[in-house]
Amino acid sequence: MRRREMFRAILAGAGVFVGLRQANAAPPDTPPPVPKVAYHLADLEKVGFVLGNIRNHYTGLDGQVEIALVVHGPALAAFRGEGLSSGLSDRFAGLVKDGLSPFACANTMMSMGMMLTDLLPGFAAADTGGVVKLAELQSQGYAYVRP
Repeated sequence: MRRREMFRAILAGAGVFVGLRQANAAPPDTPPPVPKVAYHLADLEKVGFVLGNIRNHYTGLDGQVEIALVVHGPALAAFRGEGLSSGLSDRFAGLVKDGLSPFACANTMMSMGMMLTDLLPGFAAADTGGVVKLAELQSQGYAYVRP
């Protein structure tokens, strides 16, 4: 009889384990979480390329993605509102409309004598710095991309 009791205890434990795993699993009709991506842009010559990558990211995932763009260093000069080509300005505005969250490094703005109001609309300041903002985003589950 001891074997029978031990066998029943093992089966009961296995049943509880299977039940717990099923209870913790997401229901089959729950959509997967929206991916989050942080783009890092510092190189002036890559501005157009990175904006194209972001556009492709939105298109490839049917807009079901959260994208942050962190800009610092020489690349930030490309986003000055004054004297900017309408092509770049329109591309950027379209991405912001699609949900892009752009951040400008406060340290770079200070060294370039710029203010947030000098940049295209949509930018927020990364007050603690661009690289710090990137680390914060990564700690919040954002994948890091530096094209």
